[in-house]
Amino acid sequence: MKKCAKTYSALFFLSSVCLFSCNSGSSEESAYLQDAEAIQHGEELFTQYCASCHNFDQALIGPNLSGVTTEAGHEWLSKFIVNAPEVIQSGDPRATKLYEQYKQYMPAFTTLEEQEVESILAYMNTYQEQPQETQSVLISANALQDPLPERIPESGLTLVMEEYLKAPPSADEGIRARINRMVAFRQNKKERMFVNDLRANLYEIINGEFKVFLDMKKQMGENFMDNPGWGSGLAHFEFHPEFDQNGLFYTSHTEKPGSAPADFAYHDSIKVTVQYVLTEWKMDDPTASTFSGSKRELFRANMVTQIHGVQDINFNPTAEPGDEDYGLLYIGVGDGGASFGGFPFIPHHKNAIWGAVLRINPRGNNSKNGQYGIPSINPWVNDPDALGEILCYGFRNPHHFAWEPSGERMYVTDIGQHQIEEVNIVVPGGDYGWPEREGTFMISTAGKANQVFPLPENDPDKFIYPVAQYDHDEGNAIIGGVVYQGKAMPQLQGKFIFGDIVNGRVFFADTDEMELGKQAPIHSLQLRLKNERDTTNFQTLSGVPRVALRFGTDTNHDLYLFTKSDGVIYKAVGCEGNEMARTE
Repeated sequence: MKKCAKTYSALFFLSSVCLFSCNSGSSEESAYLQDAEAIQHGEELFTQYCASCHNFDQALIGPNLSGVTTEAGHEWLSKFIVNAPEVIQSGDPRATKLYEQYKQYMPAFTTLEEQEVESILAYMNTYQEQPQETQSVLISANALQDPLPERIPESGLTLVMEEYLKAPPSADEGIRARINRMVAFRQNKKERMFVNDLRANLYEIINGEFKVFLDMKKQMGENFMDNPGWGSGLAHFEFHPEFDQNGLFYTSHTEKPGSAPADFAYHDSIKVTVQYVLTEWKMDDPTASTFSGSKRELFRANMVTQIHGVQDINFNPTAEPGDEDYGLLYIGVGDGGASFGGFPFIPHHKNAIWGAVLRINPRGNNSKNGQYGIPSINPWVNDPDALGEILCYGFRNPHHFAWEPSGERMYVTDIGQHQIEEVNIVVPGGDYGWPEREGTFMISTAGKANQVFPLPENDPDKFIYPVAQYDHDEGNAIIGGVVYQGKAMPQLQGKFIFGDIVNGRVFFADTDEMELGKQAPIHSLQLRLKNERDTTNFQTLSGVPRVALRFGTDTNHDLYLFTKSDGVIYKAVGCEGNEMARTE
């Protein structure tokens, strides 16, 4: 089934291109498999890996697939699945048109077995009815085709980087390394730095080498699941602020549906694609270089699809012993793809964890399952109609947390659907609007997921809007970074540095301009490798269109940037230029 996982990403762009193919010549019925077994297998693959972005009724992240196999030839479709970037870069008019519309590449999947592709196409071919909509009528009269027409300006600054390390490959072909997070802390006055690979390994970097600290596959057994999509597997990890004394750290990972009863579930008629599990680990010796000790499960949550699961887990790094926030674990939980996957009623409630930021005490026991505590400072701790774990809600995919050095403000970046990427200030008890709002725009689960609309004149005063945002003319998925505190780049002191997962662009916004009720200007940073004259970008450096950008810091607050697509970690060693030289 590991190879089948690749189908999901390929189909996202495949179906987008196919729907709007013009005059390509219908494929003959005999070109597609007709036997019931192939169609059933294709439906299983489609449901597990594609349905979170597509259906046969309306456009979602990708377009309506009804009639897709009559719009393009079988040979063309098969070729596109195997190597979509090659088809796009060849100048193919269909691929070019849809790339301009959806603004992202899908990776090549040269290891896909022919039968996998044929089965999926056989299932899609059962939806023969041609879509009634056309691209011209998909855009409603008052829908915004370009919600943020102003482009992000250059800052006049160039980030200077040097290659720091490259993670070992965790696959033989395709995306060879899936490093997802970097955490550093001091123990006995010595810095320890850890990086996780989504496929299973938590590494410690020792003397410039990646040493396996924890192997999740060995620990979790056959239920461990790392193949449905980009975010599955060993998703995140975090060390307790008193790890030196108690040896505790935490992970989130995915398991097969039905692996165990879920603490957070929905009606049993709704499908479950993956389960996300939050685990506490206790080291026998906190100074050891490999894990030895015990583990216990804190909670388990069902997800409709493999996307938007349990995202960042983090302790407030600015909290000190005695602070009310000290030792409390923040957890970002996405909507699980439910909002536009046919189940919009699952998220956006103060009594459901999906689409929310949680705050728990992992050392407590007053939760419903008795495995963790619900802090007394949480907004709904005493509300019988709410989940006390919830800090705030109304997010699609609260992907990353960051705090200001003072600890006064916490930021969460929320990955959008088809239009808007957000930076938000966390307000306890706040409703951030998804799926009724995307950025400072209105969206409707009863309409088209790729459309946003102006806010109503009498906008209800119940939603909290982002303090910075950009649209998909600039990128496709925001990745949160840090409020910079290092010494190597004084021009960026106090600025929130973040970027785009897909194209790898790097941005910043001034924290003193980020206020509730307003949107701060965003500025773009150029990139240059140390000892090179010309600027570059992460797509060029990684050699792939989807770079999967991430950020990290060390204990000196130096900034690191790394690309999950190739496992290369870069260290920012300087910043050139004058911020006052920003282009007008």
